This record gives sequence, C-alpha cells and structure tokens, in this order.
Amino acid sequence: MASEQNPLGLLGIEFTEFATPDIDFMHQVFIDFGFSKLKQHKEKEIVYYKQNDINFLLNVNKQGFSAEFAKTHGPAISSMGWRVEDANFAFEGAVARGAKPANEDSKDLPYPAIYGIGDSLIYFIDTFGENNIYDVDFVDLDEPVIVEEKGFMEVDHLTNNVYKGTMEHWSNFYKDIFGFTEVRYFDIKGEQTALVSYALRSPDGSFCIPINEGKGNDKNQIDEYLREYDGPGVQHLAFRSRDIVASLDAMEGSSIQTLDIIPEYYDTIFEKLPQVTEDRERIKHHQILVDGDEDGYLLQIFTKNLFGPIFIEIIQRKNNLGFGEGNFTALFQSIERDQKRRGVL
Repeated sequence: MASEQNPLGLLGIEFTEFATPDIDFMHQVFIDFGFSKLKQHKEKEIVYYKQNDINFLLNVNKQGFSAEFAKTHGPAISSMGWRVEDANFAFEGAVARGAKPANEDSKDLPYPAIYGIGDSLIYFIDTFGENNIYDVDFVDLDEPVIVEEKGFMEVDHLTNNVYKGTMEHWSNFYKDIFGFTEVRYFDIKGEQTALVSYALRSPDGSFCIPINEGKGNDKNQIDEYLREYDGPGVQHLAFRSRDIVASLDAMEGSSIQTLDIIPEYYDTIFEKLPQVTEDRERIKHHQILVDGDEDGYLLQIFTKNLFGPIFIEIIQRKNNLGFGEGNFTALFQSIERDQKRRGVL
C-alpha cells in the first residue's frame, strides 16, 4: 500500500530496457548471462529476454524514443519499468511531487512514465507477476532461444553516474518523488583518481541506487563514463546470484570478461573473513571479491565494460546488505589498471 514512507506504492523493478546499434552483440551477452529470448512486442521491434525475476527488453526500433536515445549515448539503458500498485496513481503522484512527465508522443511503450536519470524513462507498471505485460503486449517468438539459466535471480541494485555538483539533485529526486532513503555514503580513493558515492534504498526495500560523482581530476572512472556516454546515466546493474561460483563456472569461456584483481588480495582476505564457506580456490580462480563482518558476508565481481561504458556486477549475499566497501580500494586499483590498458590514465 502507498504510505507516507512509500508515497507512490513502489514495489520493485519490473524490466530494464536496452537500446543499441549493435543488436547481435547485446543478444550474445544476454545469452551468455543465461537469459532466454522468448517474445516480441506485438507492434514494435522490442524483444523480451528473461531469467528468473530479471526481465530485459531489447529495443531494436529504428525510430522512437530508444532509437534516438541510442543515437545520443550509444549502447544505453534507455528506460526502466518500476512495479507499483497503481500505475496512474503513481504517475500522477510523481508529477505532483516534481517529476517531469514523459512526452506521450515520444514513448515506445504505452505505460505512464516520467523522465529519470539522463532523460531516460521510468515507466510505472502495475501488471506483473502471474498477469504481466509480456502476456498482454508481447507474442511468443516462432524461434525462441532458450538457454539454461545461470543462477541470476533479480536486480540487486543499479548505480547512477552524475556530473560533479549534481549528486544532491539526483539523491533528492529519488528521495522526494519516490521516498528512497540514504543507507551509505562513501569517499573512495585509488592511486590516481577518486569518487564519492551515496547509496539510496527504495522505500519497499527491494533494490538500491548508489549515485557516483567523480572527484579531483577528470580522469576518474565517473568522468570517463560521462564523456563516453555523453551525460549522466546508469553505470551498472548488479545481478543477485544464488551461487556466484556456479554462475561464473557456467559463464566460463563466454564473451563476458571480468576485471583482474591483484593476486595479493587473496593473501589476507580469508583471514579477515574465515566464515566464507565457498570453495576458496574457485573464488581465487574467478577473482571474486569478498567482504563482510561478523554477521555475514558478500561475494561480488565486476565485468569489464560491456555496452559502451556500462558494465554488470554479480553479487551473492549471505546476511549482508553492504556494497563491498572493504573491496573499494582493490576494485578501484583494478579499474585504474584497466583504464591504463585503454590509455585513459
């Protein structure tokens, strides 16, 4: 139910829509992650992929909102669908609370929507679960591509990159319109670059949005993203895995490459977190990062950039709601090494 804490009745993420000029590559990445290609929109060239509770739309229209979005940004997350109790109520409430309504003529999908980060769209979806938009607005493909799922259960969080000086504006957007609350603040330094990050949790508790802003010189990963993407937007999605080692075993040899972690990282990590039950040699082999405290721990890994400057995080949680704060230095150094390889630093 909508409430003072959850004014729009937000209930989670229903779908993420991608737009890209390179459809074949995006399709292969989805398949390599274990998503099956199942349906097509009845009227538009929008293809539906699914794995457990993660739904992707791949928009291949040559005209329309997502096509124009991809012309500006390259491969991009052009829109998301967020679950709500009542889509019209949520839309009207969002506009009353300061959101900018989406232009009806420009939308590719027939659901109420507002403009979100970087002028992407947030659609309000109140048809989900057993009765859902994919059964109503999509048809089965004649030749679906069905692959074995790889243990990815839901979108755990999605991270926004924004220009210096605008973090407060975007955090207020999520707080004032949707009722998000602040859960973490980070000030992270690498050897040559730095960033600040501000993590917000949705009012229903189902997902988080960290917001990143670069610090210091413009060589940092946030400003690199903003240059390549041509504006603020979603930097990465995090998939929650039921078993990260098994997920990575299943993806081995695919098109998906992950960041390299310095071998010294594993000299001490299991002394700090002796409670980790997963196979330590497989953790080292896949270069999985580990973080936690006396109550629990998490395992996480980051791909290299996959769609333009957008990448994917894979995370498994064992009674831990953090973001891998203990890994930030190791991760930052890894990203800087990748930036050096690409000639950015």
